Amino acid sequence: MITIIHGDDIVLSRRYLQEQKQKSNDPYVIDGLIDLQTITQITQGVGLFTNEKIIFLENFFSKNKLNSSEVKSVIDYINKNESLLNMFFWEANILQKRSIALFTNPSIKSFKIPQAIFLFLDSIKPANFKSSITLFHQALENTAPELIFFMLQRQFRLLIAICHPERSEGSHFVRDSSPLAQNDNGTIDEVLRLAPWQKSKLVKQAGLFSSNKLLAIYKRLYEIEVAQKTGNLPYSLVCAIDFLLLDI
Repeated sequence: MITIIHGDDIVLSRRYLQEQKQKSNDPYVIDGLIDLQTITQITQGVGLFTNEKIIFLENFFSKNKLNSSEVKSVIDYINKNESLLNMFFWEANILQKRSIALFTNPSIKSFKIPQAIFLFLDSIKPANFKSSITLFHQALENTAPELIFFMLQRQFRLLIAICHPERSEGSHFVRDSSPLAQNDNGTIDEVLRLAPWQKSKLVKQAGLFSSNKLLAIYKRLYEIEVAQKTGNLPYSLVCAIDFLLLDI
């Protein structure tokens, strides 16, 4: 059986993936690139013994050239042997239908970010903390605070990259700023993947902030993340976000 796990709600999709791994006595995890020789070696003998081997392929769609002959041969092999395999594909984004259709009859587990989070992110602007805090707590009703915090970090990373591409990965900004140096991976790619309407909204939102304000907020988000991971955050993550929004 082939199961495809995808969606932009990474917290829930990773949680589901980890649950599946924990159920396996002999999980085989592959991240990214794979060739026909590797997949045949892994699956050799699968179906002949009682101890089933479960294969987890992470980032298969994003790290492989799906139209290459090598990857096509891997996909063909998996489709032909689907009844003998137990495979999970995981992607940290929403897959397009044509990508999912590469496999004959996959089971789909989709985890999408609730619209309430995007309404909250769009509301963030100077002197609008009352509305932002209200929308933040509405989003919390159906979403873990960790995911909202992750999306908040992403939002300001995009705002900085949109208005200051020279300050994205590999630039003078990253070299001089430890927060972005440690957290800002692939900013340019993120911007390039945006639809025109998404980019337009971000440009408008970024124009409401000064450059220094954007950088200060991003730095504070980094500090909150470090404090939480090291157990030095003096209050809950929800309170930390509330206090941040009050200062915007």
